[in-house]
Amino acid sequence: MFDKLETELKIRGFSKRTVDNYIYHNKKFQEFVKKEPTSVDEDDAKNYIAHLMSDLKYSPRSINLALSSLKFFYNEILQNRAFINVKAPKSEKKLPTVLTKNEIKRILDATKNPKHKLLIEFMYSAGLRVSECVNIKLDDLELSEKMGKIKHGKGAKERYIILSDNLINHLGEYQRIKKDNSPYIFSVNGRPITTRQAQKVVKEAAKKAGIKKRVFCHALRSSFATHLLEAGTDIRIIQELLGHSDLSTTQIYTKVSTQQLKKVKSPLDTL
Repeated sequence: MFDKLETELKIRGFSKRTVDNYIYHNKKFQEFVKKEPTSVDEDDAKNYIAHLMSDLKYSPRSINLALSSLKFFYNEILQNRAFINVKAPKSEKKLPTVLTKNEIKRILDATKNPKHKLLIEFMYSAGLRVSECVNIKLDDLELSEKMGKIKHGKGAKERYIILSDNLINHLGEYQRIKKDNSPYIFSVNGRPITTRQAQKVVKEAAKKAGIKKRVFCHALRSSFATHLLEAGTDIRIIQELLGHSDLSTTQIYTKVSTQQLKKVKSPLDTL
């Protein structure tokens, strides 16, 4: 039933994760509505979204993903207008988790496994998404130029990344003890490690370091952006390094830069 959906998503260059998510949400809707897709109407669509919100307690972000999946299939593939007037709930305005430089150092000091330490250093020092980091290859890097290229970023976009001097040194040390000849830097039995394995590495490292914040891979990317901003790096350069299409996505880091806030003098102190 969803063969056309899968084919169209692949033709448009969507990632495997997106393809899997879109098919999953359409299957769940099909189980709920128990109708042929061509017979689905607007009431069915709204009842399902209400079910996700009220009964399953989905977050706005999860509902938006489900709704995007369903709109793509019904509006674009089937030309069924059932979802055309269904509005997405407002997203939660949560600030990203940002670690201090001291917390980053504590996490690295607590990580003894060379591969795990290098993985954490890569995400923090270059602002990589976890999916980008686990799939990076040695051939993607120009070590003499202290630059690298992400060839399969979000939205299938390419971008350049910076490489830290310390990272390059640690990478050389790691390559000398690496046990396989895989082109992937972070591999197990010749294959890249999974994003789930990378998340587990970061979570356990933060726990060992005694970090109380909820730490996950994206927190390293957020910390990279915030620390660059605090160092005076132009936000448009940060936008390029992160691979953001829209500057407004990057601007959220201006809201979490505590160093910038600390520079503001309270009016009470001027009385």
